[in-house]
Amino acid sequence: MGEPTQSDLRRAALERWVAEDLGFAGAMIEPASADASFRRYFRLHRGQDSYIVMDAPPDKEDLEPFLRVGRILKALGLNVPVALACHLPEGLVLLTDLGTRPYLPELLAGRGVDGLYADALAALLTMQRAPAADLAALPLYDRALLVREMELMPDWFLARHLNSPVTAEERALLNRLYDVLVDAALEQPRVFVHRDYHSRNLMVVAGENPGILDFQDAVVGPLTYDLVSLLKDCYVSWPPPRVNAWALDYRAGLAAAGLPCGADAATFLRWFDLMGLQRHVKVLGIFSRLFHRDGKPQYLADLPRVLRYAEAAARAYPETREFAEFLAARVAPSLEAAQVRALGAGPA
Repeated sequence: MGEPTQSDLRRAALERWVAEDLGFAGAMIEPASADASFRRYFRLHRGQDSYIVMDAPPDKEDLEPFLRVGRILKALGLNVPVALACHLPEGLVLLTDLGTRPYLPELLAGRGVDGLYADALAALLTMQRAPAADLAALPLYDRALLVREMELMPDWFLARHLNSPVTAEERALLNRLYDVLVDAALEQPRVFVHRDYHSRNLMVVAGENPGILDFQDAVVGPLTYDLVSLLKDCYVSWPPPRVNAWALDYRAGLAAAGLPCGADAATFLRWFDLMGLQRHVKVLGIFSRLFHRDGKPQYLADLPRVLRYAEAAARAYPETREFAEFLAARVAPSLEAAQVRALGAGPA
């Protein structure tokens, strides 16, 4: 037999902690999920009770933001996993279990769609009413971070996935795009931003729907960021008129709560669309990196949807239309061949 892998060693450390420190000897432990980071989750069964154990390698993941943001959201009355025990040196946390029903399968099956979104939008409104004292504990979604995220697209999607590094002319086009998108983001009211508020991080639960996961990267940032993450979801899509109706209903809820929501509906929808474009430019890079660097091919299937979102949003506004033309002429024709090449060869 070969040497144990890092994954094997961490699983053994987790089992020791559960049995020896928590006193759960004999409990059944099974994989629950993995996400796009280095974290893994295990479901622990003890009699009729179940818990989640988060495994976050301390050299790769910092648990403090997860614990801090979880406390903020719980204090707002939202349904998030509660940390019951921690072993910070090992990167292990015992959490309450929000169940096994993510939003995504329900949405794909068309089950209770309007009700699920109503719950998610109500929870989002609660998050965006977080007091200033809570926001002070969070990083700022500033210009540098917004641009750094978008730079993943030329590096990982264009150069690596499509095998097509940007030219000097294309670099100038991207810089113009970044200026437009960052300015549109920074002119919005600043609120609590979950930063990954979508159907894979929301759980269908009885009573306090939704359960909210994966909030550790929260920041203070643009009003429409989480809204567009939810309604222009990278994993499921809806007709644009339906999306806009949900977005404007949400704007009405902001106004009714006395929160800033833009001068008019057109301003709000422009913020919403351009924020979505920033996010989807970033995600093209992230999904490509997850495959080529991290060996996670499951995200490649969603690249065409993300590209469609980006092109549609860019085409809707004069100041971003040149980017839509770039995507249509330069990127879309190359994507199918790149997908076939990548899936055939595996991660480079």
